[in-house]
Amino acid sequence: MIIATWNINSIRMRLPRLVSYLQRRQPDVLCLQETKVVDDDFPVEAIRGAGYEVVFRGQKTYNGVAILSRRPCTDVVRAMPDEGPDAEARLLAAGVDGVQVVNVYVPNGGEVGSAKYAFKLEWLARLRQFLDSSFRPGSPLAVCGDYNVAPEDRDVWDPEQWRGQILCSDPERRALAHVQEWGLQDSLRLHRRESGIYTWWDYRGGAFHRGWGLRIDHILVSAPLATRCSGVEVDRDERKGEKPSDHAPVVATFSGAGI
Repeated sequence: MIIATWNINSIRMRLPRLVSYLQRRQPDVLCLQETKVVDDDFPVEAIRGAGYEVVFRGQKTYNGVAILSRRPCTDVVRAMPDEGPDAEARLLAAGVDGVQVVNVYVPNGGEVGSAKYAFKLEWLARLRQFLDSSFRPGSPLAVCGDYNVAPEDRDVWDPEQWRGQILCSDPERRALAHVQEWGLQDSLRLHRRESGIYTWWDYRGGAFHRGWGLRIDHILVSAPLATRCSGVEVDRDERKGEKPSDHAPVVATFSGAGI
């Protein structure tokens, strides 16, 4: 089973790239963030034409999440229990072939100390509460998405420049660690320990070509999936070419299906 996550940064703008990626890479499950489209305008037929079922939760201009799957999605959850109908579209969960998949787009946070920053920390705390109330650590669970947090200095191209800044501040890192303490492991770090692996590069300043990146997109997995994870990679080439997203997909491979 191949599970991938990708902040697409507008599904309508990058639909041809997405369809090409699905046909070429053929993940079993792909979690998308920042689809930036209302549900009525989601390109369902194009996704189905590529051989995928899809569930989604969107809003205009901002946010939006979707789960694309080769197999039917079951037990779909489109929000955390404490969220009202006007909450931002940042979480989507579904069962796929015996695996529970949670797709998250964690708030960016704006700048350290701002109201948006406080909302980000609160949102991560609520995510932990959602896991506590909805899943068991002994079940196969993958929590995928754009977390907008680089967990450690080795996930940052220049740790000193980013020290205490948004995406890298200690409170953000502690909040993400608290989510992981539920019983989740960073799938990439099961296989690769080195620095210099990034998933996001700013559009400005030639950041991608200079290697100025951060690793803020993660596939966190419970123990039953961690033991079956045979490899994780960043599809860095998807950050190249015409009109790319500023993120690259993260792809994890697991032995077997119906885990």
